[in-house]
This record gives sequence, C-alpha cells and structure tokens, in this order.
Amino acid sequence: MSKKPKKPAKAPKGGPKSSDDWLGQAAVLSEAMPYMRRHAGATFVIKYGGHAMGDEKLADLFARDIVLLRQIGINPIVVHGGGPQIAKMLDRLKIKSEFIDGLRVTDEETVNVVEMVLSGSINKQIVSAINAAGGFAIGLSGKDGHLIKCDKATRTMRDPDSNIEKVLDLGLVGEPKEINPHILELFDKSDITPVIAPIGVGPKGETLNINADTVAGAIAAAVGAKRLIMLTDVAGVLDGDGQLVTDITPDKARALIKDGTIDGGMIPKVETCLKAVEKGVGGAVIVDGRVDHAILVELFTEGGAGTLIKSA
Repeated sequence: MSKKPKKPAKAPKGGPKSSDDWLGQAAVLSEAMPYMRRHAGATFVIKYGGHAMGDEKLADLFARDIVLLRQIGINPIVVHGGGPQIAKMLDRLKIKSEFIDGLRVTDEETVNVVEMVLSGSINKQIVSAINAAGGFAIGLSGKDGHLIKCDKATRTMRDPDSNIEKVLDLGLVGEPKEINPHILELFDKSDITPVIAPIGVGPKGETLNINADTVAGAIAAAVGAKRLIMLTDVAGVLDGDGQLVTDITPDKARALIKDGTIDGGMIPKVETCLKAVEKGVGGAVIVDGRVDHAILVELFTEGGAGTLIKSA
C-alpha cells in the first residue's frame, strides 16, 4: 500500500516565503557571527522601560531577544522601570505625588504602591514573558539577598530670594550605596536571567524607591559589565543638527551637556552612563527601545542602534 506524499512544509506565518528570503536570513546570521563570538561570556545590564515595555509586540520581541542572548552565551541582567504604571495606580487610588529633579517624592503610602506595582505586577509580567519565550528568568527586587543597600536620597534647591541652599527631603527614595553581586553571579552560573525591580533597603531596613536608570548603572559597575544598555524612547544622543551621534567619548558627552546640546531628560541618562563607564563598565549605550530587536541591532550589526559612550 503506497503512502500519501507528504505536503511541503509551510513557511511560518509572516515569515520567509521564498528562497531569497531564506538566503537573506542566512546572510544576516553569518554577518552577526563575529559579534556573537566577541560578546560570548560577557555580562550585559539592560535597563528596560518606556515605550518598549508598554507595547505588547515590543515586549514580546524583547523577551525573545533576552532568551537569544542567553542561548549564545551572553549573561543578560534586566533592570526595569515602571513610572507610567505607578502613576496610573496612584491616580486610581487617589494618592497625589510630586516630582523633584525627576524623582518621585515618596511617602509610606506611596512606597507601598510603588513596591506592589514594580515587584508584583510588572516584574512578574517580564519574567513570565521571558519564560514563555523559552528562557528561564527569576524576578527580584533590591530587597532580596541584600542585593541593593541604599542611603536616602536628597536634593538641594537654592532659594531665589535669600540665595540660601535648602536640602529637600524626598521621603522614601534611595540612592544605591552597595550592590551585592554574589547573588547575580549565582544566577549566571545557573543560566538564570535575573529581572530586577528598582526597590532597595535603607539604613534602618526601610523600603526605598530608586530610579531604575540609577539602579542599572550601579549594578553594571558592581558586576563589571561589558555593556550597560539603556532602552529609551528616543534614538539616542542627537547633535546640534538633530542627527544621531553613534559614538561619543565621556569628555565629548560632558561638553555637549555643558553647551546645551544634551538637555532635559537625556541629561540624567547620559550622566548615569558616564558614571558607569568611570567605574569600569566597558561601554554604555543609549538605544531606541521603540525599534524592533533594538538590542540585537546594537550588538550584532556594524551600524548599531544608538549612542555608545565609551572611553577613547
């Protein structure tokens, strides 16, 4: 009895549909191979937030990219934000909050909501997405394993009338003082990807809210990361003509801040990158998280996808 001939395999939905497409994919993989070898065994700290985290499609691509990094021998550490989600929950609960220098003034009631949203909802969503994509991720906050010990953050403001500087109390807001890298080293040896919520422990054991960019920079320095990757909602650092600056030295970055080319919300991101590079991180890159596979484009292509800040 003759068997029925097998039907030819169908191309994945939305995937390649011709031999040219398959050849194109193979060429991309071949071109990426030298970069994969170059980064194998390295640690990358990735700050995940903004539009990339809020868009369902981009969130799925991010999870798959993290799994790919692990599979080719890179050790990714994810630090996430969650400002918009926190703001929505505070509004829903009718809890008012204000900002000073981009930091949310945080009282006891607010920090409970911050921890619930960051360590509970957002953290577990990211972990679940990575696990669903075939990886193995575990969610943490800075309170786990003494990961992030903090001092309370303060800011100064000069009174316009008296010209006297005042120290402003931000409440339960922290600045990383000490990062315990040992727990992260254990995860690396076990091929587990840690996903870290920016919550820390204060001097008296209190829960402190920390800026996610600051946490990512501090962790990158503590583990001696090869790269700190900051996913943002802009293409990167732009010059005076609005063109992307692909590579920049720390001295040039400071000059662009001084002359006003780098301004607004980009200043604290660049300063975080500068601090990380000064403390031994191989390089810090600001990447447009709105671009599909932005991390892969940055790491495995000649042109990259953002602005790399690296010592000359």
